[in-house]
Amino acid sequence: MKKNENRLAAASSPYLQQHASNPVDWYEWGEEAFEKAKKENKPLLISIGYSSCHWCHVMERESYMDEEVAKIMNDHFVAIKVDREERPDIDQLYIDAAQLLNGNAGWPLNAFALPDGRPFWLGTYFPKDNWLHVLTQLEDAYTNNRAVVVEQAENLTDGVKGMQGIQIKEAAEPQFDPLEYEKIYDAWQVKIDKAQGGFRGAQKFPMASGWEFLLQYYYLVKNERVLQDVNRTLIAMAYGGIYDQVGGGFSRYATDERWFAPHFEKMLYDNAQLVSLYAQAYRLSSKSLYKTVIRETLAFIQREMTSIEGGFYTAINADSEGKEGAFYVWTAQEINEILDEEKAHLFSAFYNVIPEGNWQDGQNILFRNRTAEGFAEVVQMPEALIEIQLHSAKRQLLSVRDKRVRPSTDDKILTAWNALMLKAYLEAYRSLGDEVYYEIAVKNGIFLSDKMMQSDGKLYRNFKDGTASIDGFLDDYAYLIEAFILLYQIHFEIEWLEKADKLTCYVLEHFYDQKQGLFYYTSNTAENLIARKIQITDNEMPSSNAVMAAVLYTLGIYFENEHYKSVAQAMVQKVRPWLEKGAPYFGKWAQVYGLMSEEPFEVAIMGDQAQDFGFELQNHYLPTALFMGGQEENLPLLKQKMTSGQTRIYVCKHNVCQQPETRTEEALKHLEKREQKN
Repeated sequence: MKKNENRLAAASSPYLQQHASNPVDWYEWGEEAFEKAKKENKPLLISIGYSSCHWCHVMERESYMDEEVAKIMNDHFVAIKVDREERPDIDQLYIDAAQLLNGNAGWPLNAFALPDGRPFWLGTYFPKDNWLHVLTQLEDAYTNNRAVVVEQAENLTDGVKGMQGIQIKEAAEPQFDPLEYEKIYDAWQVKIDKAQGGFRGAQKFPMASGWEFLLQYYYLVKNERVLQDVNRTLIAMAYGGIYDQVGGGFSRYATDERWFAPHFEKMLYDNAQLVSLYAQAYRLSSKSLYKTVIRETLAFIQREMTSIEGGFYTAINADSEGKEGAFYVWTAQEINEILDEEKAHLFSAFYNVIPEGNWQDGQNILFRNRTAEGFAEVVQMPEALIEIQLHSAKRQLLSVRDKRVRPSTDDKILTAWNALMLKAYLEAYRSLGDEVYYEIAVKNGIFLSDKMMQSDGKLYRNFKDGTASIDGFLDDYAYLIEAFILLYQIHFEIEWLEKADKLTCYVLEHFYDQKQGLFYYTSNTAENLIARKIQITDNEMPSSNAVMAAVLYTLGIYFENEHYKSVAQAMVQKVRPWLEKGAPYFGKWAQVYGLMSEEPFEVAIMGDQAQDFGFELQNHYLPTALFMGGQEENLPLLKQKMTSGQTRIYVCKHNVCQQPETRTEEALKHLEKREQKN
């Protein structure tokens, strides 16, 4: 530790390390801080944020770097800094408490708590003078009105323990009816923005799980309006300022209804889920725009968010040089100076660059509002020439942009988020057939298996500077199991399926609540938490319980494990009433319900061409098909299906197989028939 650095200099989180030069005597979450608070009878001050949080950095500059503020915090509190991305379990508990107390929450989140962690007051960002007032008032309350403070903490803690987000009632015997599945869209459609795409609201979040569900719904029900809803949204996002038109990749969300002005931070989980979504949509529609988005986004990931070990970094900050978005926006003059006159005119017209700026302070956010074909008609130029000119212009601008002061990169590696990107690369490979994508995915899978997974199936959540340290949470397990299952389906290497099963056994032993029939977000070994929570809804990422239901059901089919399937079916039945009224926060659950109501095809491909045949089939959008095979009869359904000298495709349901096919075209005909049920 260098001189004038606090103990956060040794933290695994880049966000915590950013506070190492603060005069505040910060602790990481752990026994040392709790013991100090108890021994000295001081309240805890738990400050929660993340590396790409704009107001977190503002509060650090104004308050945490200030000697006067630091003295009060050090004298009267035990201050703990938490990275919400490393410790989402802690974050969720205190977010819930803030919601209960104030009706809202956000980051930075500052929680004042008893020495055992029970919160008695919470707030978000405060300017320095307000923060000094808060510190003084709460120190006085803790010292002189302890009974009131303790009562408040007890009430808040009881409230947090009782918060589940939704009421889960005892479910009846599981039943999965295709006709009930078809009714789900009726409730969803009223929440879809039919003009701008996305879901209704002043801010637009991608919510990828919801659109994946609607893709599945279109495939099964063949309702053209649904496909129109999805395509409208995917095109609007790709055209909007939320998409980096020069460098590829998506920002966190749009601050308006038109997808125009983004909150400029780039998160790994958003880009992972959106690549998967565009890849699935491309297999269904073959739109060249979707292919471009996939390639440009993965080029961005490879260029800016990939570690030498094969892991993927967490996030890129929104701010550089103290301004949000400064790295990404352009003045018209800059465009004119970088590009030749003809190219600058073409580029500015296509991406809506205007001399006075379309955003703030004369700056332009690049966005488009027409196809290249439509633009070609307006400017009377061949479309192919326009594409060449725009591509050349983007290369030039990217080269210049790379010389700007870059936003900081949070280079910690998180298991759950990496698993989402692993899945994204595999979905992109399924769609585009680029072997490089598969190679990157395998490298990441090996990295996660070697560095994050222990021999008993236990996972670590984080990796930084060669070390993994924090125990995994349910999303780490669920997303990685899902990714490993997909890895197996691509090339039929059984070890990926075996790893998925080992992780599942660990989750059932350490996370499952027999009484509720759902999984806690934290394992039964978690310490210093005021409650264990169950994550039900999709938010920026899919519900970890919904993903667990999906993987249990899938593994139950692969291994003929009825216990896995029954647990999964009971989970989905519990949330069944919310699939309509909870839109769009139940997209992943709705997908799983669709899989169960349809009952998936089991596609067994045996022979020396199994991988090739498997890719030919998976290059199509087949959301209710599970693939298995190879040249070894290493799964129950594969027994007695290997025939020397010939590759055969068995299309099955409930282990009952149709006559084997030797051509993928014929197998595809079976897979695209929806079974009619009474």
